[in-house]
Amino acid sequence: MRDTVRAAAVCMGGLPGRTKDNLAAIDEWAARAACEGADLALFPELCVTGFLPNHPRGEHDVWLREALRIARRTAEPLDGFAVNALAGIAKDRGLFIAAGMLEDAGNVLFNTHVLVGPDGLAGAWRKMHVPMYELPFYNGGPAPDVAQTPLGRIGANICFDALMPESARLLAVRQVEIALFPFAADPPPCTPAGWSAWAGPAVRARCVENGIFGVACNYSGYVEAAGAEQRFPGGATIVGPRGDVIAEWDGPAGEPGMIVAGLRAETLREARAEPEYLFRFRRPELYGALAK
Repeated sequence: MRDTVRAAAVCMGGLPGRTKDNLAAIDEWAARAACEGADLALFPELCVTGFLPNHPRGEHDVWLREALRIARRTAEPLDGFAVNALAGIAKDRGLFIAAGMLEDAGNVLFNTHVLVGPDGLAGAWRKMHVPMYELPFYNGGPAPDVAQTPLGRIGANICFDALMPESARLLAVRQVEIALFPFAADPPPCTPAGWSAWAGPAVRARCVENGIFGVACNYSGYVEAAGAEQRFPGGATIVGPRGDVIAEWDGPAGEPGMIVAGLRAETLREARAEPEYLFRFRRPELYGALAK
């Protein structure tokens, strides 16, 4: 890992079917992050193609068929317009960008988070654990890899994945140093503080369990599609390898925002040198039953 990495966590939204507009918003926030000296900017789950709300008020079958058509129309391949546009933004702004999109993988769709840098696509992660309301739209992805970048070794767990200890451990055994945790979640009372109270314990636990930095952000604003709607409160947090909160955003609900903090390689080394560094005490030979 580089001596210091300045990471930005951006809470913003994205409108379904408005990919170009969403990319313009990402570009604006990437410019702000660059002005703050950020090397890496994390954006929320599915913000590029837009989150499809999944709590229909009307007849379920009609909603599902229309929502699936929208999903197919808005999904993007990894070598398509959206990723190329993100790479252009990363090059123009001089930083790495991680952002979420509905991925068209041919016969199936995935909820995918991509990492792009000035030289193009650097990594991609597909959401592994799909909650019930999202099951109609995309499949669960494979075990995640880790991207080796000039900033360090970077991986991602998408939203629900962060609640499963195994998700971050899969990154840790691949020597991850910075884990990205993009969310699109609306837990009550639907405020940034409420999101932090819900997601924060999981993110902090994943970081201290594995001795890694964590950068997390949540979707913000209102989305509507196929007769369903949803509101997201936003929120963002940056966590150290001891599970300590380095920075946290707690602005008005539903509004975009950003936090920026420095991640120091020395902090990582110190945390991993402590007697309480938990990853050191793993006993994989005991865990076979967990995979049955």
